[in-house]
Amino acid sequence: MEEQTSQPQEENSVNQFNSRIDLSELQHTIHAVKKEISKTIVGQEEMLDLLLIALLSDGHVLIEGVPGVAKTLTAKLLAQTVSVDFSRIQFTPDLMPSDIIGTSIFNQKIADFEFKKGPLFSNIILIDEINRSPAKTQAALFEVMEEHQITSDGTTYMMQEPFLVLATQNPLEQEGTYRLPEAQLDRFLFKIEVGYPTEQQEAKLLTDFHLRKDKIDVAATNKILSAKQLLAYRKNVNEVHADQSIIDYIAKIVTSTRNNNSLYIGASPRASLAILKSSKANAAIQGRDFITPDDVKFVAPHVLKHRIILTPEKEMEGVLPHEIITKLIETIEVPR
Repeated sequence: MEEQTSQPQEENSVNQFNSRIDLSELQHTIHAVKKEISKTIVGQEEMLDLLLIALLSDGHVLIEGVPGVAKTLTAKLLAQTVSVDFSRIQFTPDLMPSDIIGTSIFNQKIADFEFKKGPLFSNIILIDEINRSPAKTQAALFEVMEEHQITSDGTTYMMQEPFLVLATQNPLEQEGTYRLPEAQLDRFLFKIEVGYPTEQQEAKLLTDFHLRKDKIDVAATNKILSAKQLLAYRKNVNEVHADQSIIDYIAKIVTSTRNNNSLYIGASPRASLAILKSSKANAAIQGRDFITPDDVKFVAPHVLKHRIILTPEKEMEGVLPHEIITKLIETIEVPR
């Protein structure tokens, strides 16, 4: 399991500049969301940071980890802090596309078929154990994840913004699971690998659990962010400046995955766009209206590791994707 480390906190002096965009409200609100979630979740700093970046980047997230490391709980708490509709779907082997998209039902009152919307028609969707359903159901997510729309019986239905998919999967129990298609993996902004808490974090977790008398009330989580605010913050993020040297840096990182002897398949151009978008969001959360190489270094591994395929030789050696990506990034010259 990949060791988790939170991104380094920037010195106050870094933020002492005349910002071209007022990011103070965004920064304050996002930090308030993180603080609210942290009342229940102990540790998992990196997961929280990445989820908040994805929220601002309009990107879906795949969360992978063993049972019991708060994958589902964190996703539910994040959804609870935003004043939008929330839907949870438990993926199972017998789940059909119509079960999540919806289906046309004959309405006797109007003597015609009427489309009944499925649970995907919400703002934040939590999909538990996404790899438990077969390819037919997985394929039903392709259009809605990329284009924020669903087509049924020749009619296209637009999703209400914001629209975010948070999916979880267990990397250990592979019996009765289906490997996610590469085309679907490419639609996730991040793949977050969640590890175990440290001994100190585990002790605090137990203390908090004891003081709460064995109760975790997700509904008690305060609403911090409205849909209108979130959409406005996403516009602020889009205005964050990316110097040409940073753009070239991102391009070099992604194209190097296509010329690496350890990789059978490299990352697509969608990965480049994902790194750029998420780097902007990370900079905005830090109160900066420009991207630095550190922003790129922080998000790039989480953008790339599910978009590459190792060569058979490297897989047999037990090499992990994030190890290849980390070494690859270290070989790219950092812009000054």
